[in-house]
Amino acid sequence: MADTSLRPLPAAEVTDWTHAADVVVAGYGIAGVCAAIEAARAGASVLILERTGGWGGAAAMAGGFIYLGGGTPLQQALGFEDTPENMEKFLLAAIGAGADKEKIADYCRGSVEHYSWLVANGVPFREAFWGEPGWEPPHDEGLMYSGGENAAPFNAIAKPAPRGHVPQMADKRIGQRSGGYMLMKPLAETAESLGVRAEFDTRIRRLVVDEDGRVVGLRATRFGEEITVRAERGVVLATGSFAYQEKMIEGYAPRLIGRPAAAIEEHDGIGIRLAQALGADLAHMDATEVAFFADPQMLARGILVNGRGQRYVPEDTYGGRIGQLTLMQQDNQAYLILDEQSYEQALATVSATPFFRQPPKWAAETVAELEADMGLPTLALQSTVECYNRHAAEGSDPLLGKKPEWVRPLRGSLAAFDLRGFTAGFTLGGLRTDLDSRVLHVAGDPIPGLFAAGRCTSGIATGGYVSGASLGDGSFYGRRAGIAAAKS
Repeated sequence: MADTSLRPLPAAEVTDWTHAADVVVAGYGIAGVCAAIEAARAGASVLILERTGGWGGAAAMAGGFIYLGGGTPLQQALGFEDTPENMEKFLLAAIGAGADKEKIADYCRGSVEHYSWLVANGVPFREAFWGEPGWEPPHDEGLMYSGGENAAPFNAIAKPAPRGHVPQMADKRIGQRSGGYMLMKPLAETAESLGVRAEFDTRIRRLVVDEDGRVVGLRATRFGEEITVRAERGVVLATGSFAYQEKMIEGYAPRLIGRPAAAIEEHDGIGIRLAQALGADLAHMDATEVAFFADPQMLARGILVNGRGQRYVPEDTYGGRIGQLTLMQQDNQAYLILDEQSYEQALATVSATPFFRQPPKWAAETVAELEADMGLPTLALQSTVECYNRHAAEGSDPLLGKKPEWVRPLRGSLAAFDLRGFTAGFTLGGLRTDLDSRVLHVAGDPIPGLFAAGRCTSGIATGGYVSGASLGDGSFYGRRAGIAAAKS
């Protein structure tokens, strides 16, 4: 029997409104808080409904990368040249097939202004650059490469420029309280100072629509009690991805089945499903970010091979790209090969993720012995290492284009790390929105009174990914949603 509980609730059936505001925002993460701030500044009364006990969402637990460029003051202060056109050229190459060209161009053109807006709202960025391979800066540096811009093949497509902007924060705790916390904290304080109200421990259940099909509110539950919230001007959905909705993962993004989601359990796709029930269009529901649980300092110094002993990716590139290629093109099979010197060098470096430095599974005196111990066919790994070493002796990698600074022949004793299944991910697809964050009906026109931003929408990442795209387009189009809803 079909579940009708997600279907829109006719406003005529509502006899009592528990709460009311001009703009009602569902979700108090990065997209929700930015929507609330801009709606309040546009003169609207704003109420945020948040299902947990406080603000933050996935954003507050994230490393904090905000993907910005085009010549931000931080880029300029650190001596990096960039333009909106250069940023756009890179993103179109890195983001994947079906890229929303209009949205990417819009985002790149507005990137510098968005950086200034964040700073004006209290988000701190330290003028320091972290240039080593890594998941994120291990200290409080404010800028880092976060999308493989300086790695092959992208460094030949667009002029490399670091665009991973990270809010300054001391005493980081990766996965618990990183740069994302220092992104959310000042924004939440700004929202509160503007009179934005919040109802916590509140789960949205249905959209409320009037006789003309306009969204005019939400039905929700709080501690098991039903409440109904009136939105005089508009509802903004900022409810996150569907990474923890098993049925949606099976139907839309089956490559993530069984992969631990790099998200939070509240990301159950509720905003997407409620809008779908109203006829909302979806986009890129199969698109996924894929994290690769290995230390980039070790990866850059070795060679990464698949289940056939063959290299398949430049090891000094963005970890998300390595993860996607491993999961989607190599059946989640990966082994890292390092010699003793490279291993010791990697262990001596500073890393933001030392907990990824597990011991090798195999060690041998020769490539042939290592190959046999790993169960690879004779000559499979030997031929790979021979090819790599021959060119590495001249400081080049013509096969995959790893940068010369990381290219060195593998010699002497070797170790192999078993990285099979070392991937996790979250979903990138969602509601199709326009540049004003209006949710679009399958017919192509906006659904009156309904707006959305963040990972419940299809943003600038439509296949490939760069760290900071989620916090970037979530905050950017969250602002647009707040402004549009306030004016609706």
